[in-house]
Amino acid sequence: MTADLSPAGREAALAHAAGGTFDVAVVGGGVTGAGVALDAAARGLSVVLLEAGDLASGTSSRSGKTVHGGLRYLEQLNFGLVAEALHERDLLVRTLAPHLVTPEPFLFPLTKRWERPYIAPGCCSTT
Repeated sequence: MTADLSPAGREAALAHAAGGTFDVAVVGGGVTGAGVALDAAARGLSVVLLEAGDLASGTSSRSGKTVHGGLRYLEQLNFGLVAEALHERDLLVRTLAPHLVTPEPFLFPLTKRWERPYIAPGCCSTT
């Protein structure tokens, strides 16, 4: 079934989801749910994604920070959460989903000596 983002398309998709049989049912269309649905579909499974609102409208900050490392959580001095996020990101990049998540180089315009040790823990690998 193709995606038709109209009221009629929504009704057709709901009818198809209600009457169909699927290999995988994913509840929640946030970053994690969308990733699970994409991965399952890429493996040839039939997938239904159930989301109460718009796709990614309520994306979890905990799930989202996994991929980028959670720099803003350093400001809150939540070092444990940042370490966990970096560990999970490394698992995604190296083992679980290297076909979906790839490291992206970026440049920070650092102007003060204290900025490097502040930024590096939220960006760098834990392994």
